[in-house]
Amino acid sequence: MTEPLPMADISDQLEDSAERELPKFAECEECAGLAVEEVIVHGEAASEIVRVAKERDVVLIVVSSHGRTGLGRILFGSTAEAVVRHATCPVLVVKPGSER
Repeated sequence: MTEPLPMADISDQLEDSAERELPKFAECEECAGLAVEEVIVHGEAASEIVRVAKERDVVLIVVSSHGRTGLGRILFGSTAEAVVRHATCPVLVVKPGSER
């Protein structure tokens, strides 16, 4: 049996992965002509999204949703919903399966 990784190692691995993957989003064809900035922060997702958007005068937040309803949403919460409620700019929520 392998020993679990210390939380610091997991955090470092997640940050490394984010630093590798985020630039791919800025290079997408749909992003051509948009000002895209990669930002990595630590904390509760919804509050950090709202805080960073406010600090940087973001004009639109685009966030995906797992599409949970009922008990799943109650148990796991909804980052997208919290962002919609607290953001000071428009928020576009993209639901699963809404790909072209």
